[in-house]
Amino acid sequence: MEKRIRSFKIEGLKVKIFPDRATLGEAAAQAVAEKMRQILKIKESLFISFASAPSQNEFLEKLGRSRGIAWERTTAFHLDEYLGLPENASQNFGHFLRVKLFEKVHPGTVHYLNGMAADPEAECKRYADLLREHPLHIACIGIGENGHLAFNDPPFADFEDPRLVKVVDLDPVSRQQQVNDGCFNDIEKVPRKAMTLTLPAIFSSKSIFCMVPGPTKADAVRKTLEDPSSPACPATILRKHKDATLFLDKDSAQWILSSQKVPSRERP
Repeated sequence: MEKRIRSFKIEGLKVKIFPDRATLGEAAAQAVAEKMRQILKIKESLFISFASAPSQNEFLEKLGRSRGIAWERTTAFHLDEYLGLPENASQNFGHFLRVKLFEKVHPGTVHYLNGMAADPEAECKRYADLLREHPLHIACIGIGENGHLAFNDPPFADFEDPRLVKVVDLDPVSRQQQVNDGCFNDIEKVPRKAMTLTLPAIFSSKSIFCMVPGPTKADAVRKTLEDPSSPACPATILRKHKDATLFLDKDSAQWILSSQKVPSRERP
């Protein structure tokens, strides 16, 4: 049984709060694993995307241990990738997922974004074509400190973006987050450009599971749930999705737990 503290809904977004990162990760892994099993009972193939960040560690570890998933029938994608970072670099997002999950569960196919591509725009088109061929059943994502989803930072986020994958300049807040997360020693080492799935690409997924632990995400969570839905906080788009779940711990849910403005649609 889930050890959640609270559960409620804001517009279309289901919100679940857990005591700590470990229970959050376990609950999210159970939910994603169950959704995968359900889909694979009725579909020959499953298309799924993953986020690459320390915030996903507990979730990925538990998902990698989940039983009864026909991983050989899955096709996996990742949400974003730095430009100019070799694929064997520890900060490379494809490398992160390969080590944290893919080498453990062995999906049938993994499609990696190539951050070393000679023509990044052509690489974006290649990846977008793959997404059109394999429309996502599940997107496993996080939220950045500035409210971004993938690398759709507030300066570049577009709810109506006509592209599925694009090249972006990284917001300084996003680059500093990589330092805060311990991925780089200083901000000057963090690449300035990346490729990312766009907000419409993520939103097109049939189901979205969003894992957001830690105190550094508390303000982004507050904005996600309280601010008007707009690209000023890209994560607010999650409130409009038909099947999205936000997993929080006590640290990331500080505003909710301390606020007098209790969400009106709370459930036991």
